[in-house]
Amino acid sequence: MKLTTRIILLFMFLPVLMSAQYLHQKGKYIVDGDENEFIIRSMGLGGWMLQEGYMLGTGGFAGTQHEIRALIEASMGKERTDEFYDAWFANHCTKTDIDSLASWGFNAVRPALHYNLFTLPIEEEPVKGQDTWLETGFQMVDELLDWCKANEMYVILDLHAAPGGQGKNADISDYDPSKPSLWESEENKRKTVALWRKLAERYANEKYIGGFDLINETNWNFNGTHENGCDSSNEKLRELMIRITNAIREVDQNHLVFIEGNCWANNMTSMFPPWDNNMAFSFHKYWNATDKSTIQQFLDWRDQYNVPFWMGESGENSNQWFYETIDMLESQKIGWSWWPLKKIGSIVGPLTANKTQSYSQLLEKWKNGETPDPDFCYETLMQITENLMIENCEYHPDVIDALFRQQTESKTIPYKKHEIPGVLNAADFDMGRLGHAYSDEDFMNTGGPGSSQWNKGWAYRNDGVDIEKCEDISFFSNGFNVGSIRAGEWMAYTMDVKEAGSYQVIFRVSGDTGNGKFHLEINQKNITEKVSIVETDEETKWRDVIVNNIVLEQGIQTIRFVVDEGGFKLNYIRFSKS
Repeated sequence: MKLTTRIILLFMFLPVLMSAQYLHQKGKYIVDGDENEFIIRSMGLGGWMLQEGYMLGTGGFAGTQHEIRALIEASMGKERTDEFYDAWFANHCTKTDIDSLASWGFNAVRPALHYNLFTLPIEEEPVKGQDTWLETGFQMVDELLDWCKANEMYVILDLHAAPGGQGKNADISDYDPSKPSLWESEENKRKTVALWRKLAERYANEKYIGGFDLINETNWNFNGTHENGCDSSNEKLRELMIRITNAIREVDQNHLVFIEGNCWANNMTSMFPPWDNNMAFSFHKYWNATDKSTIQQFLDWRDQYNVPFWMGESGENSNQWFYETIDMLESQKIGWSWWPLKKIGSIVGPLTANKTQSYSQLLEKWKNGETPDPDFCYETLMQITENLMIENCEYHPDVIDALFRQQTESKTIPYKKHEIPGVLNAADFDMGRLGHAYSDEDFMNTGGPGSSQWNKGWAYRNDGVDIEKCEDISFFSNGFNVGSIRAGEWMAYTMDVKEAGSYQVIFRVSGDTGNGKFHLEINQKNITEKVSIVETDEETKWRDVIVNNIVLEQGIQTIRFVVDEGGFKLNYIRFSKS
């Protein structure tokens, strides 16, 4: 073969050879640099580079970031607001966060980007049609990429807020209806294409950039009747996605592009066939059933067009829903990304920033249209930025357990160490799947009537068990009790009995009806008769119910608290040698 022919062939296949070092498409699956099928297990970094009102508790009166910022600025001035946002960016995601995600089992992160950290809005550009580039966003991504590289994790860049905003569900993309949206402005489209070209050029040779998620959750009516585009055909969306892809390929032949449909990503009418040889389609999954039928259309398209699919965003549900959904997705060789890493005062993610009393007061003032004292506002918000640091967050091991360990193990593991003699706090039942660690009548949100109320306590843990903050002042309480108890429900506790013998057992309860009954089991055998609970009055809201002569063997054992008749609350169970 002539040398010139070899050179021509080398340049022809160079893009393929280069992309093989990165996550890339191989038929209908995503593979790594060694051509092994790769299941993306990602965490979405929502709230960091783009605020959404529901994550901050401002959703009822300031849902979008521009509304939130305007409210803060009106309360304490621009200088202090800038200081708040600097601290927010610095503390919300750190190297320790990424190290923790890697240790928990994640192999990727999906940061939600706001375009205004990278370039000016079109209304503020000094010269129309030109782009002013801002280093803030690029530096944040650079630093994130360094942290991920150290853990061999991938970064999938997600344009969550495109210039002008891409959806009528305004909170998601910081859409301002008083200005032209992405779809109403050619200049916003041009800037979106330019931004992606700039990002692709900067990160073209970065192995641990996992791909580019071009536009998150478009929800726009192009030619249908549904406001959010759920019955729309999407030629305009496809056209812009192709423009962006072409701009990326001018400078980057290496990285996957992820394409989302309309209607919060899932309406993919007229989005096919694929137009690039290194792409994947991304759907999102919230508040529906967990069986294969819910994604069958995507599986059919995967087979028809020989293109990968990725579940690019999900969460905001119970641990049991998490377990079942991931189990189903991975059985179909589909990766996933959960949402989000942390919020303020929530149990559904791995981390929670403490919602302080002063922050609750500030939210109430804003909700009522009051102007708070500037110093109070500043001190309160700066404390929230401190609470956002992972060292100060409340960690939810039950969420991580559902996402990872429960995928391969049905056995339960202790949530807390329990030694007997000692106390079993009711909320500290074992971690594990429904039917193994606990049984509860309402345990996930599948979108059906009333299913959004699967948890009636919304505290401490994210299982179906209804845990609430406890008002009992008993020394032995951990501050939470199990409430809304119904007949047939139960919780299991792994305990280490240090001394065999006869025990006195004290149940700390609050009886709402006077009809409550329960019993204890070990190895599915009753070790008590049915114990009745007397109705408690307002003055003696919590009381001890004592059962004597419970015989326990030495060693590790699992005990179940089983409800025979509901209508009461349980704070703790205390074991003492008789």
